[in-house]
Amino acid sequence: MSGQQLVLRQRTELLGALCSGGTIEPLDCVLDLLLSWGVIVWEDYLSVRGPAKPLCSNARELLDLVYNKGEESCVLLLSAFAQVLPEAQKAGLCFGKGCSAGKDAKRTPTNASQTLLTDRPALVRKIRNHIDGVLDVLLDAGCFTSEDCDEVLLPVYTPSQKVRRLLDQVRFRGEEAANVLLRYLRQAEVASQPVTEEKQLPPECLLYQKKLRSSVSAQSHFLSTYGGTGRFSLDDIYTEGLLELAQGNREITSLGLEDVVGAAGTLNEDADTVLLSGEAGTGKSTLLQRLHLLWARGTLLTDILLLFPFSCRKLSAEQRTLSLKELLFLHCCWPDRGQDELFQFILDHPHLVLFTFDGLDEFKQTFTDEERHCCPTRQAPVPMLLFNLLQGTLMKGVKKVVTSRPQAVGPALKRYLRKEVLVKGFCPLGIDCFVRKHHNDSTVAGRVIESLQANTALLGLCHIPVFCWIVSKCYKELLGCGEGSPHTMTDVYLMVLQHFFQRKVPQEQRALGKGWLQKHLEIVMRLGQLALEGLETSCYVFSEAELQKCGITEQNICLGFLIHCKDLSDSTDCKHYEFLHITLQCFFAALHIILNSNSNRSVIPKLFQMQCRQLSGITRVCLGHCIDRPPKSDTAETPNLQITAKFVSGLLSQRHRGLLLQSCPAVTLEWKSKQVLKCLSKGMQRHFRSIPRPVEGEKKSMHAMPSFVWLITCIYEMQESRIAKDAVARIEVEHLKLTYCNIGPVECTALAYVLRHLPNPVGLQLDYNTVGDVGVEQLLPCLHICHSLYLRNNNISDEGIRKLVEKGVHCESFQKIALFNNKLTDDCTKHLASLLQTKKNFLSLRLGNNNITSHGAEQLAEGLRYSKSLQFLGLWGNKIGDKGTEALADALKNSASLIWFSLVDNGVGDAGACALAELVKRSTTLTELWLNQNRIGRDGVECLIQALEANTSIKEVWLRGNNLSPEEVEELSQRESRLTF
Repeated sequence: MSGQQLVLRQRTELLGALCSGGTIEPLDCVLDLLLSWGVIVWEDYLSVRGPAKPLCSNARELLDLVYNKGEESCVLLLSAFAQVLPEAQKAGLCFGKGCSAGKDAKRTPTNASQTLLTDRPALVRKIRNHIDGVLDVLLDAGCFTSEDCDEVLLPVYTPSQKVRRLLDQVRFRGEEAANVLLRYLRQAEVASQPVTEEKQLPPECLLYQKKLRSSVSAQSHFLSTYGGTGRFSLDDIYTEGLLELAQGNREITSLGLEDVVGAAGTLNEDADTVLLSGEAGTGKSTLLQRLHLLWARGTLLTDILLLFPFSCRKLSAEQRTLSLKELLFLHCCWPDRGQDELFQFILDHPHLVLFTFDGLDEFKQTFTDEERHCCPTRQAPVPMLLFNLLQGTLMKGVKKVVTSRPQAVGPALKRYLRKEVLVKGFCPLGIDCFVRKHHNDSTVAGRVIESLQANTALLGLCHIPVFCWIVSKCYKELLGCGEGSPHTMTDVYLMVLQHFFQRKVPQEQRALGKGWLQKHLEIVMRLGQLALEGLETSCYVFSEAELQKCGITEQNICLGFLIHCKDLSDSTDCKHYEFLHITLQCFFAALHIILNSNSNRSVIPKLFQMQCRQLSGITRVCLGHCIDRPPKSDTAETPNLQITAKFVSGLLSQRHRGLLLQSCPAVTLEWKSKQVLKCLSKGMQRHFRSIPRPVEGEKKSMHAMPSFVWLITCIYEMQESRIAKDAVARIEVEHLKLTYCNIGPVECTALAYVLRHLPNPVGLQLDYNTVGDVGVEQLLPCLHICHSLYLRNNNISDEGIRKLVEKGVHCESFQKIALFNNKLTDDCTKHLASLLQTKKNFLSLRLGNNNITSHGAEQLAEGLRYSKSLQFLGLWGNKIGDKGTEALADALKNSASLIWFSLVDNGVGDAGACALAELVKRSTTLTELWLNQNRIGRDGVECLIQALEANTSIKEVWLRGNNLSPEEVEELSQRESRLTF
């Protein structure tokens, strides 16, 4: 007999099973399962569980609903009954295929909100023991109000009903609330259920785990700098940076260290590799080191029993063919006994193991998935092992975390990523915290911070941790430089150079003197040759023989530019060295290119041509002819040459001409400077030629090509207004789009320096970058040339808005701003109210998905009351409520300019809707009102309908996702066609 026939024939018995106990729990349990299997959708659930209906009516509606959905749905309904009903009630019922149908019915969720549905039965069981904790965390996160908590905890509900009420409210609040709930449950589960498998570990594994933890802890305990002359405990110096998801759910606004390996932001459930992506110096390696240390202490990643850390630099130097077992034990930690048993445990329990690979961008070979290697015991070249581990062909199930600069990770590898986490460096508080941790003397720390705050360009640079570290270490040079305070990357690294040489000057000498570069030219050129040769072949670790070939002595090494690679030296017969940081290697390479009078004239053009090749899909460039030796088969990595080119531009600035003239002929510097200018000019012209003709009726716009921001930063490094002005003189666009361009405060400084010379105002779109408050401040010099500024998803706080408004009120062209998904609170609204009140031509304000409450809406209303020009007001996804809506409606009721108004997902109820009805009744300009995902009931809609009767200009009022039954929606739609449900 079919499922539909069984449901129809046993209808009376099934109704009795759901209703005879006098409790709604059996019906709710069946609904939970049907939701998780996708038999019913959310709207079906709301219809069946509608308020003020008797239990038997709800049960009948469910049976009718599922019967009409067909055979498969009926089979799953019977399966739900079979799971929910006690054995005594099952007697006499026939479930057909339903007894086993539900096992394979569960769907795979794609986001947190769907997880609430697919895992609903399990979540109801879990949350019963954590309901108070869940409510507290939702309240702290701003997802719930105290009134919401009171509704969930009504004494008339059973514990399970309270949980279901909670889940319903969380789903209504959206993706952010769902993520908060699931993250809390994962943490609570880990805390209450420590890993029990450790107790079952064989003795060999327990012994090895102890040794591995000790080894990882020893490697991670200190952050070593300046070749060992300054050693900081990681606990004392580590400062948290900003982490963001590269793509996917934009409602996950912040990530912690625990989320790197966690489920938050997962895009590909079948993949095992997490990419930590960030520009040079943003703190990727330090973050990974912190992860290692906390695991070794047992305070993070408690579900991971064995963690194997790898350095890609070290792997690059490995010439032997190895098996996976040899790779693990030779490169991480050698077991004292039981190697075979230990390796078999790893193979049998991959979910308890984590591999980390630091610096994939420094691995000589480019990732490829063409050669497959699946056998963990068969030997293979290290690149083949690494690439098959990352793609999951080898050791599927083992979690992997890999760090890299973004340019080094192409589409071939991205297909195998579980998720990508962006490492964004420091926020302003992070800079302050790092400097204070670096200096035991609070007076010195205060002076350094004061100096940074007085130099916003340098403050922008310091959001990159390596610059913050340099500035903290070179504080004497910084505090003693007076008006010559550094503004560019080149300035900072010249200060580093001066600092290192200063350390070797006898104490009786107070300063190096003006000729310090010429005095140390020989060692600079030797290090420059080593650096350039290394960049050409993607080599970042050098043997003693390679140092000797360049004439570098032990005395030169003691200066501190090179540090000893102890790990690599221990595994080979000779010592190995590396530059203090990859950016320092690029700087020395740039110095060599500038100061080498015998270099080929094509060196600089070749260096700048890398971007052309990058746009053509070639990511590596041969620079063999830059130095006096035959080129190797290896090629230079584009990102490092990009940094080198910036330094070349900066060194050829007129600001540093006096310093370089002592070491290089003026004629040489002049023609090299002309070469750079010619390359930059050609690069900009290439972009202008790429601007398509606008479609009729649309504005002419330019979407930045990958190298546009790089060109702008090179121009900024030269610090010459004439060059900047010439660069943008031919830009004839109305809209400049720079979304997803990895723009932080450093790039904002360069953009403002160049774009302020634009001939006509433009709309500047910087959505989905890392501008932050410091970046906003850096953009102010070009605000006068921006008629629109789009800063969605940029980690901007109220302080950034304060500075923006202070400048914006004086900029005649500035008319539009979009600030969706930042970190704005009620404090920003008083500044924006001032902007609206002061500027008589301001057109558009969009503040969606921030943390603005009714109080902020009331403050904003004070400015709206005086605005005679505002046409677009977007407040989607805040917490404005009825009280805030009433204030906004009252302020806007006499507006003669407002065209579009959005209060989607703001907790607006009937009172707010009635207040908006008065605005609708009076407005002669409003055409669209968006009120989706609120709490508006029939009374509120009736008010809006009455107001629409007196208004013919409004085209649409959107009301999807409010507190209306399907019958009410149908009826109200027929009464007023402009209502969209």
